Amino acid sequence: MPGGSDAFDTTAGGSPGEVGVRSRPPRQGRPAGGTRTRGGSGGPSETARGAGVTEPAHAKDGRGNEQRVVILSGLSGAGKTAATKLFEDLGYTCMDNVPGELLPDLAELVSTDRHRFEKVAIVLDVRAGNAPLALAAMRGALDGRGIKTRVIFLDARDDVLIRRFSETRHRHPLAGRRGIAGSIAEERRLLEPVRADSDTVIDTSDLSLRQLKERIFSHLVDVPSDQELAFQLISFGFKYGVPLEADLVFDVRFMENPYYVDELRHLSGLTPAVRGYVMGQPIAQQFFDFLSGLLELTVPGFKSEGKTRLTIAIGCTGGYHRSIVIAEELRAWLERRGYGTVAVFHRELERE
Repeated sequence: MPGGSDAFDTTAGGSPGEVGVRSRPPRQGRPAGGTRTRGGSGGPSETARGAGVTEPAHAKDGRGNEQRVVILSGLSGAGKTAATKLFEDLGYTCMDNVPGELLPDLAELVSTDRHRFEKVAIVLDVRAGNAPLALAAMRGALDGRGIKTRVIFLDARDDVLIRRFSETRHRHPLAGRRGIAGSIAEERRLLEPVRADSDTVIDTSDLSLRQLKERIFSHLVDVPSDQELAFQLISFGFKYGVPLEADLVFDVRFMENPYYVDELRHLSGLTPAVRGYVMGQPIAQQFFDFLSGLLELTVPGFKSEGKTRLTIAIGCTGGYHRSIVIAEELRAWLERRGYGTVAVFHRELERE
């Protein structure tokens, strides 16, 4: 059940924040992750993670539904308690602060009573002791029983974590003589192997509770085909920071800025007027031709290496005009090419 030392600020000022997905190379016998689209085909279906990988049949409950197990990890204060409550709202059975030694037995229980544990979320963090070892044991036990797992890791900037602990006055699980900043640094070191092996990494630094729910929900469905990638496009403003988990980052600040045109200043990049202004620049079209050519070259390579997700971040100064236009142009191009499902997140749109 939810609890523990997590100190997520469920309001976070209500502003959009950074979120990213880190794609991983294929693991033998493990199915792929996926994303919900805001354009394109949209429906969930199943796929193997990488060509030529033989994996066990997916576990079914008594009603023929596929069993889903999410392992939720992350830093203390990054939002695991709030995320656990969101999983409960989605009908998941949630388990928090389970000792690492009991996780293999828990895997046996989950696999034995598949009707009762059709959807399960297990919180695994530094409190489990040796978290990387506990994760490997848990996932190995479940994979060996044909139950697919997805690991979601919640992260946040140090200054945000320190502020959250200060506001809530919760005790850090590693608290001691080193102080809160030292405890966070030590926790990062201990959990880095878990973070590196996660399917999805979400930076909650500036997310509201609603946005956290959207980001989690978008990663609970599966990649639609082993011939497709799941693309996530993030438009952002450099003055608010680069999305930490982006695979590719493009800077479009060299284009003329609609902000300095009075009639366009308060219009977003989603409007026809701003789009026309940005894409009417010869250098914008040249850049887009370069970008599309780069993806035509690299996407087949990403697929051949077993990548199932690709997060592309496009930034301008404030994230309100140029980056949004280019992200939307790229969305349309990817959908026309049929490379895969596409989700777009305009991080700074509500900030303005």
